[in-house]
This record gives sequence, structure tokens and C-alpha cells, in this order.
Amino acid sequence: MNMEIFKLLPILFIFINPVWSITSNSATESFLQCFTSHIQNLKSSSKIILIKNSSAYASVVQSSIQNLRFLNTSISKPEAIIYPFHDSHVQAAVICSKTNGILIRIRSGGHDYEGQSYVSRAPFVIIDLSNLRSIDVDIENESAWVESGATFGELYYRIAEKSKAYGFPAGSCPTMGVGGHISGGGFGTLFRKYGLAADNVLDAKIVDVNGRVLDRKSMGEELFWAIRGGGGSSFGVIVAWKLRLVPVPPSVTVFSISKTTEQGATKLFSKWQNIADKFHEDLFLHTVIGVEDKAGTNGGKTIVIEFSSLFLGPVEKLLLLMQDNFPELSVARSDCTEMSWIESVLYFASISINESEALLNRTQQSKSFFKAKSDYVNEPISEAGLEGLWQNLIEVGAYLILTPYGGKMSEISNSEIPFPHRSGNLFKIQYMVTWDNEKETEKHIGMMRKLYAYMAPYVSKSPRAAYLNYKDLDLGRNKDANTSYAQASIWGLSYFKNNFRRLAQVKTLVDPGNFFRDEQSIPVYPSRKK
Repeated sequence: MNMEIFKLLPILFIFINPVWSITSNSATESFLQCFTSHIQNLKSSSKIILIKNSSAYASVVQSSIQNLRFLNTSISKPEAIIYPFHDSHVQAAVICSKTNGILIRIRSGGHDYEGQSYVSRAPFVIIDLSNLRSIDVDIENESAWVESGATFGELYYRIAEKSKAYGFPAGSCPTMGVGGHISGGGFGTLFRKYGLAADNVLDAKIVDVNGRVLDRKSMGEELFWAIRGGGGSSFGVIVAWKLRLVPVPPSVTVFSISKTTEQGATKLFSKWQNIADKFHEDLFLHTVIGVEDKAGTNGGKTIVIEFSSLFLGPVEKLLLLMQDNFPELSVARSDCTEMSWIESVLYFASISINESEALLNRTQQSKSFFKAKSDYVNEPISEAGLEGLWQNLIEVGAYLILTPYGGKMSEISNSEIPFPHRSGNLFKIQYMVTWDNEKETEKHIGMMRKLYAYMAPYVSKSPRAAYLNYKDLDLGRNKDANTSYAQASIWGLSYFKNNFRRLAQVKTLVDPGNFFRDEQSIPVYPSRKK
């Protein structure tokens, strides 16, 4: 066995013996026999799979769960976890799962907000792509082939290792897996300049329902369209992406300024929501709204708003831009720091800019119980509406991340890829509440729903839009394999608007038996009666 490959494999694994006496579940046993048979036929010297009765199983399952809500012992666990280090292992897993009627879940980084990459109500296996994480950066052609199990920290590090003149427009969390993030759209601090991660995909490799490995040419443009923002796990297992690298300047500028409501935060936010989408595309200025202890009170709370920025250029140019467009924020030279783009990646990940090696750490540093939701805002929220929002935030203990749109995002058609949230959006809201005690789960989820209900008059309508990568099963869920297009539209239109129909039509072409499914997978489109 190639030793370089061996180093990539998880410490916790077993080498499968073809003779099975591991489970009373005949479907699972048949799957495992099928899987090993395929691997042997491919003359692979190593068969890597973790099964339920392995001593390592429990710790591996727990360590890979990012949202502690899904550690609950009553939630079903996978029959097995497969760690492919070659496309052929993925092919075998798909073929054998389909043959034996076992669902699969596909995990690259495990950051699905509702645990859809590692939980299921029916018997299932996980295909964990963490060993498929090679990255081939081609600076001359301004592109990179990246396997889906790589994290964005690894991708950003490898790009910067080759050249400081290029970056990639994707998320700020370095432990996110490339596969899921891109297939759901994927935004970050560069998206007002260059669009989404999915807007910058040149090619892809996917294992389809028949176990074939397809690239852009062989899969066809309809499927290639669907996997760039439509959620790849509805259509197959995406094993690699070819990405367009984007130019970044030698120096970028960041700043972060926080104000409480007592310091005029409400009026500053009111100004921000009217102008943030109209800034030059080189400027990304988002806000984070949270709750903190109120100074001089005994247990009193107040709202604090952080204005954080990345500017693709020198500090002097940023200061002129802010003075012309947002003088009320009073950004000073001392608030700003010039750095390289890769250092800004560390900055927005709350990592010391001198510790670039930390981007190679695939482990989330802290985990919690959490619930998230999302909204899109098309019109500025009134100050009265904001005051009510502040009260709700204090009551819930939640925080909001508000991302300005405009720039390149307004120039791309709503139907260019499945992600439809383009022109007409001022900003996106991510609602987030975290807690530490499992017994408080229902209370916090209930309060989050109350906050979300309060915001209904102030956000998009018909449908009330949502972002796929902030998965929210409150929007609706598929009940079984036969969930109709009409039933799935309850949640599907929120994520995809008018693109939902086309996604369902693509699904019908490539997976008519609806093998690749979960609680919010794309449904099969109804056939026309003759």
C-alpha cells in the first residue's frame, strides 16, 4: 500500500475481513459483503470501514458531530462509516447501498446545520470523504482541482503556498468541507467582488446513482447546473471540484468597530442597511448583532453591533471610501490593519494572522448545541421594527450575522445556477442561538422560532426565502421516498424559488428512483399523464 495514502487514513479504522459475523441485520450484512466484494474485484489492498460493533465506533461518531443536538442517544446512528481514499470505493458504496436498500449520507466536513450528513430516520451508512482531500493548484491556468473532503482552510493554505496573488471566494470557517459548502452556493468575504463559490466552478467529478464517475462533459450541462448550488447530495456523490481562482491584491485592509445601542448603534445600523449593498464591490462590510451585559447595571443587557470589513486595497483608499459613504461610523486609521489576503482569512476565522499552519487543522475548536435560521431582506427595517428585534434578541439570547449583497451578486442572473438570491436583496440574516445543556434544547428552539416569527413582516415574502447552507427543517421536510413535488415545494421554494422546478426535473433525469434522498432532498418531478 502506498505509504502516503496510508498517512491520510483515520487512526480509527478496521481492515475488513471478507467473512462477516458482525450483525443480525441482513441488509447491512449484505451491503458489507457486497462492498468488500467490489473492493476485492478492484484489487485494492485496503478495505477501510468502521462498523457498529467496533470499539472505536462510538468515539468516532461522536467526534464527527458538529452540532451537539445530534449526540442524543435516541437518534439513529449509521450501520457503518466508509472512509474512501479512491473514487472506486465511493462507486462500490453507492452500488451496494442501492442494491441492498440502505440509504447513504455524504459527509465532507460535517457542518450541515441539521445533521443531514450524518443522521437519518432509516438504516444508513455514511460515506465520509475526509481522506479524499487532495488539492492541485495550477497558478498558470488560474484553477485548482480540489477533492470534496478537503477543508477550506486547507484550500486557502495551498493556494497561498503557491501564490499570494490569488484566492478563492468561499466561506470564513476553515474547518468546513469543500464538498457541501460549494454544492449549496457558498459565500464569503469576496463574494461581492467575485460571486459565490458555486459561481466559480469550472468542472466537477460525481459518482451517480449507477456508480459511474462523471465529469462535466459526461454528466451534461443540466446536472452540472444543478450541483452548483442545488445541493449535491440529491444527485450523487461529488468527489472533486475544479475551481476558478480569483486575483487578490498584495494588500487588503480590515477593521472591526463595535457600538452598543447606548452609543448610537441603532442609527448606525439603519444607515448601514441603506448603503451596504451599494458600496463598491471591493468593500465587504457586514454586521454581527449580539447581546452583552449593560455597563453600570446589575444583570442588565444591551445590544452590541459589530461592523467588520474587508477591503481589497490599501487603508488610505478605504478611509476615503468610508468618509464619502459612511462618515457616521467614524473609521480612523488606527482602527484599520493592512495585511495579505491569506492573513485576512485567518483574521475572519479568529486565528492569529501569524499562525497560517492553523488552517490545516481539520478539527472544530469548540462545539455547542445550536439552532440556526436565515432570511433575506429586500427593504430597510424601520427603527420601530429594530427596537422590537433588539428586545427579542435580549429575550432569546441569540445573535445575528447580516451579510450585505450587491456588487457582483446583483449582476448574475437568478437562474445562472440554482442559488436564486441575487438582485433585489439588501442583505441576508443568519439567526443563531447556542446553549450548553441538552435539557434546554426545546426551550431555545422554541424561542428561536418566536424570534423568526417576529421578523416575518420585515423580510422577503412569497416565498420567505432561505439559504440552503443554513439548513432549517422547520421550513418543512420530506416524509419518505414518495414525497411529492408539491409537498416538497413547501421548503424547496424558500431555498430555490423558481429554480426548484428545474432542479426536480434534473433529479428525475439522473435519479428517477430517488435513491439519493434525505429530509430536504430534491424530489422527483411528476410525469405528465398522457
